[in-house]
Amino acid sequence: MNRPLSRTLSRFLAPLLAALLATALPAAAQVPQPPEVAARQYLLIDLTSGQVLAERDADARAEPASLTKLMTAYLVANALRDGKLALEQAVPVSERAWAERRGGGSLMFIDPKMTPKVSELLRGMIVQSGNDASVALAEATAGSVDAFVAMMNRQAQAWGLKNTQFRNVTGLTESGHYSSARDVAFVAAKVIQEHPELHALYALREYTFNNIRQANRNLLLGRDPTVDGMKTGFTEAAGWCLVATAQREGPGGKRRLLSVVLGTASAEARAAESLKLLNWGWMAWDTVRLFEPGQTVATVPVWQGAQREAKLGVPGGVFVTVPRGEGGRLTTTVERTDPLLAPLVQEQRVGSVKIATAGGTELATLPLVVLEPVPLAGFFRRTWDSLRLWIQ
Repeated sequence: MNRPLSRTLSRFLAPLLAALLATALPAAAQVPQPPEVAARQYLLIDLTSGQVLAERDADARAEPASLTKLMTAYLVANALRDGKLALEQAVPVSERAWAERRGGGSLMFIDPKMTPKVSELLRGMIVQSGNDASVALAEATAGSVDAFVAMMNRQAQAWGLKNTQFRNVTGLTESGHYSSARDVAFVAAKVIQEHPELHALYALREYTFNNIRQANRNLLLGRDPTVDGMKTGFTEAAGWCLVATAQREGPGGKRRLLSVVLGTASAEARAAESLKLLNWGWMAWDTVRLFEPGQTVATVPVWQGAQREAKLGVPGGVFVTVPRGEGGRLTTTVERTDPLLAPLVQEQRVGSVKIATAGGTELATLPLVVLEPVPLAGFFRRTWDSLRLWIQ
């Protein structure tokens, strides 16, 4: 049920985490056990390190309800970024969007006499969870709902989400419409990382449109000041669902956690179980910074190069999440190619950096790369270095 360091979400913090291979801590390290969580499926991730801290049935296919709208919002944000939509653009409300009133879900309460702006529709979809707003945005982005749903599925396939398939843009129950806790978390992380301006909307406590005020259904926004989103969902089949994310200062700087709970018993339960997971993540685990971006890990001799030495490091800043109190006891070991021969190009892999506990249990293996290129030396230096290597 809990695989804290044996499974990392390498895809969350590309490209560095693709190389982060974590192994389970020994029993002596007293790996924290998660609390009991009253949800069908759940997942807790430290987004700063990309590590899964706790999970249950996170790959099981389930109805995502309005968590679907995370993908809807992501694709709309892409269209805004690419200039295909504008925030101040007026959007006609179609009969199909208006017909969402008959679907029994959440609404922004738009009608065909209105031309709301994209910025208003985004708030209606994110804060009010409006199904009508979701349809209007899908039509504005792709020309039709069906075309937008095809975009959603193409994006899911491009990301390699094997347990996600969309049939609509709202999350209403429909045959063949499903996702999983892990896949939902992946989409949420993409919104946070690629569209911070969109993520900020998920922290809004309420939104009023056409004189109709609606509160954000994420109860954690009023209970924990570090929670800054993200999305609620409910249908009879899905139960009460919540994606929640929070950011706090830690020993290694700012640290972000993200929880997903699916299939809880009530709106109160989804908030309570999510907060339980988040608080456990803060209290039981530390995330420590191992290397700054561009930090030199080793300076080593280079043969036949225009420079005599090369600076080596890891590609980007590196964080690792460990049981509380273990961060100061980590060790690093550099393993590299020897002899190192020019020419060397930037980001060329020449070895590994291994991170281990004080007891010697390996936590991560990271690529050791060239930070600055080293061109080939002139003829005489190359000849001299070749002779020296031959003598050795």
